[in-house]
Amino acid sequence: MTITQLQYVLAVAEYKNFTKAAEKVFVTQPTLSMQVQKLEEELDIKIFDRAKKPIELTEVGKTIVEQARNIVNESNRIQDIVDQQKGYIGGEFRLAIIPTIMPTLLPMFLNNFIKKYGKVNLVIKELTTPEIIKSLKDGNLDAAIAATPLNEEGIVEKPLYYEPFMAYVPENHRLYSSKQIKPEDLDPDELLLLEDGHCFTDNVLNICKSKRHLPNSDQFNLESGSFETLIKLTDEGLGMTLLPYLHTLDLNEKTKTKVRNFKEPHPSREISILHHKSRLKIQIIEAMHELISAIVRGAIKFQNIKIISPTKK
Repeated sequence: MTITQLQYVLAVAEYKNFTKAAEKVFVTQPTLSMQVQKLEEELDIKIFDRAKKPIELTEVGKTIVEQARNIVNESNRIQDIVDQQKGYIGGEFRLAIIPTIMPTLLPMFLNNFIKKYGKVNLVIKELTTPEIIKSLKDGNLDAAIAATPLNEEGIVEKPLYYEPFMAYVPENHRLYSSKQIKPEDLDPDELLLLEDGHCFTDNVLNICKSKRHLPNSDQFNLESGSFETLIKLTDEGLGMTLLPYLHTLDLNEKTKTKVRNFKEPHPSREISILHHKSRLKIQIIEAMHELISAIVRGAIKFQNIKIISPTKK
């Protein structure tokens, strides 16, 4: 049994396909298949049910994969310890970002990070919060950026910044004339929100302290994953919406006239960088945390932001 064989098993377990797994670990498919089969023969069991499409783990295979993940992570720690001792910041780094953060945050820090840490090979994915939690626990990610708190066992949350909510109010709305609004001014029946499953929606509903509703819900049902769609529908007079502060920075001047601040304390969401408690590649995580925090806190003009009852995800 070798570490390499265990890495091959983990790749097949992730991709459920020998060809894709071989591409992932940069070997030929016959080489990978032979090594997995050799391990199965040594253990005298079947790790994968090859009759299923896609390939599935056998019951004993599930247990083996869990242990293999621990072994591979611990073996990676040796190189990680050496890198930390040398102060080396480089190598592949797998990062995921949730959809309500990716479009605004990534352009703000990516170019600066690449220039400062040129030896880091970033592999970035857009994943939902549940997908991120699973991938971190499975060892398929090195870190992620998401709204917190999540309070997931085995996952460390390190806050990056606190992002205020902003109200986007059309001209014909009762709150349009208000320079600032309060959370209690919001009517859930008037709010256009992202589709269920977005943590941004959870945060907004927590502010309203009410279940989700839609205006004219007997006439239409909205499931949108796009802030741009919500803005366009708001402009059509179908309600109002809330936007994360960083998203409002990209609005044109005419559209910005419809944005309203909340009175203090500002309703906000906590954005954190997440990683497994194993602390693998912690030097890269800390470098990214420092850079993103400095950039975003400079962009957010609010001071001493207080979070109003952040939702437990």
